Amino acid sequence: MNLGLSNKVVLVTGASRGIGASIAEGFVKEGAHVIIVSRGSDNLYAVEKSLKTRYPNSTIQAEKCDCTDVNALKDLKNKLDRIYGRLDVVVSNIGDGVSVPDVIPDDEQWQKTWSVNFDTALYTARTFLPMLQLNRGNILFISSIAGVEAIGAPVDYSTSKTAIVALAKNMANKLSDKVRVNVIAPGNIMFEGSSWDVKFQKSPQKVDDIIKSTVPMKRFGLPEEIADSAVFLCSDRASFITGSTLVVDGGQTVGIL
Repeated sequence: MNLGLSNKVVLVTGASRGIGASIAEGFVKEGAHVIIVSRGSDNLYAVEKSLKTRYPNSTIQAEKCDCTDVNALKDLKNKLDRIYGRLDVVVSNIGDGVSVPDVIPDDEQWQKTWSVNFDTALYTARTFLPMLQLNRGNILFISSIAGVEAIGAPVDYSTSKTAIVALAKNMANKLSDKVRVNVIAPGNIMFEGSSWDVKFQKSPQKVDDIIKSTVPMKRFGLPEEIADSAVFLCSDRASFITGSTLVVDGGQTVGIL
């Protein structure tokens, strides 16, 4: 299936590992020019090197950028404008679900979680929206099932991910046919270095029991399964989809009203 992504310019944030790195690879496979971004550099450049080695004809560029820093994002925007002169797709993928069990975390913890999980998405969208509007592009936010259902995740994290869904819906409504805006809400995704990987290393049987009792498909999702959904939603094949939240969770939230 031709997804119409060849030569599109795609920015993927939070792309130094896991879901972000897999999404970047998905676009590379489709022939897009891909810019990968993260706050840290070592893993990011390792992903860049790996993709260049496995896809020698691809255009893949790593850029270190702290997406909580508006000025850093503006500098990145200016650089991409100079190099490519356009931008077609932005995938905002930054998130951290580590928090505290408090019903309402204290202000310092709340602001930390909000900054990482919501402000990064807001600032990224605000910075690159003008470029996307020029090319009738699209924005894809990566949220979480914690943002669409109450599943016992930390309250500050869940609230920030819910806010992303609300942001996307309202943006989609306001932007009409100018820019498509969608969300993917992943369930439990396993990859090296993920929070689930850390938990599994400590208590494999406990984690296995949790997944089998809460996920109807009785397994973790894989980063590439999120990537496949992301590439489709950002492609011409999804041209009539905007303001939607695609849940990819192995059926975990199917029975929740």
